[in-house]
Amino acid sequence: MNDAATEADIRNLIEAWAEAVRRGDIERIVRDHLDDLVMFDVPEPVRMTGLDVYRETWALFFRHNPPGPERFLVEDLAVIAGTDVAFAHGLLRIGGGEPRCRLTMGLRKVDGRWRVSHEHHSMPIEIA
Repeated sequence: MNDAATEADIRNLIEAWAEAVRRGDIERIVRDHLDDLVMFDVPEPVRMTGLDVYRETWALFFRHNPPGPERFLVEDLAVIAGTDVAFAHGLLRIGGGEPRCRLTMGLRKVDGRWRVSHEHHSMPIEIA
């Protein structure tokens, strides 16, 4: 069962992450992620482990996608939180319009602070 304050904390963390992407602030993007983060992303490699590798994915992303106010807009965010573990899922507009990406984040509460331990981005594909 979600506590309103816990849910607000997690929503604020995710919105701050998205805002950091819009500004191109890599250090702020990684701030609330754990060192042993696991990420599944759309481009290769499919699975990444560790904060240093995660940081590198953003440097690559920004080489091809400049920051801007219409990037990484989070929609339909749902948060399910326990005492020390939570997950959130929603849709993410990468460039302001279509296509939309799916976003899932797994979080753990460490030393009284919510941190992202798992991040997953995926794109729907059309199957003929």
